[in-house]
Amino acid sequence: MRHKGPAPYTAEDIALYFSDVQVPTQEESLGQIVIEILRSGTALNRPALCAKLVRRLEMAASAEEEQHYRILIGLLFGRQSAV
Repeated sequence: MRHKGPAPYTAEDIALYFSDVQVPTQEESLGQIVIEILRSGTALNRPALCAKLVRRLEMAASAEEEQHYRILIGLLFGRQSAV
């Protein structure tokens, strides 16, 4: 007896799913960065946060990611309000 369920996913479906990965929220990004800094034993301060944000901006894979990190850098220097 055949089970009538959803059709199996194709490679194209899987690729589309992973290409739609969304940028994390501001809180999630800052939380990840704070954890990285604390685990490395570095002092948690504005220069350390800024360095991590700039590095992530340089490594951004999309325009959305770049904009996300630019906003966070702006928040760090008080140039933008939280979204």
